Amino acid sequence: MDQPRDMNSIEALLARLGERSIVLVGLMGCGKSSVGRRLASRLGLRFVDADEEIERVAAKSIVEIFADHGEAYFRDGERRVIARLLSTGPQVLATGGGAFINPHTRANIRERGVSIWLRADLPVLMRRVSKRDTRPLLKSGDPEATMRDLMAKRYPIYADADITIESRDVPHEVIVNEVIAALKAKLALVPAT
Repeated sequence: MDQPRDMNSIEALLARLGERSIVLVGLMGCGKSSVGRRLASRLGLRFVDADEEIERVAAKSIVEIFADHGEAYFRDGERRVIARLLSTGPQVLATGGGAFINPHTRANIRERGVSIWLRADLPVLMRRVSKRDTRPLLKSGDPEATMRDLMAKRYPIYADADITIESRDVPHEVIVNEVIAALKAKLALVPAT
């Protein structure tokens, strides 16, 4: 009995979403890809990881792009790839940590998507990013100091997202359920609490 009601509410959410994408933003390690894949599956939408798409188009890893061309070159390509992806919604789109910082990308997301900031505290982020050595911005010096600096600079901008969800160490499905509930409230499918 709960399944049909849930399917009806998902269908209503998708109808309200229309051609817009659900765009996940936040710092590296906040869970954009892992939550995004599960969210897309639950909603029956395509999942796209902008970083993976950038690597596919460039035929290089992000680390190689940074090393060969620098961050400014990468950010320009990122902006163009995300603009193209936003024209192919609806979908769940996970963006790189710096994507939402670009004012043009942020405006494009506002026009063609619903942005969701997966906000996480420093200890959570550091635990997660320490598992992989593929983060160009954390390659030099003190990764924790770099992450603190990124938080100070980016969190005020991420706060402009349509929805904020606290990313924490709970099962991914808990976060997915919170995202869906917040989307329903944002798209006026349920009264805000």
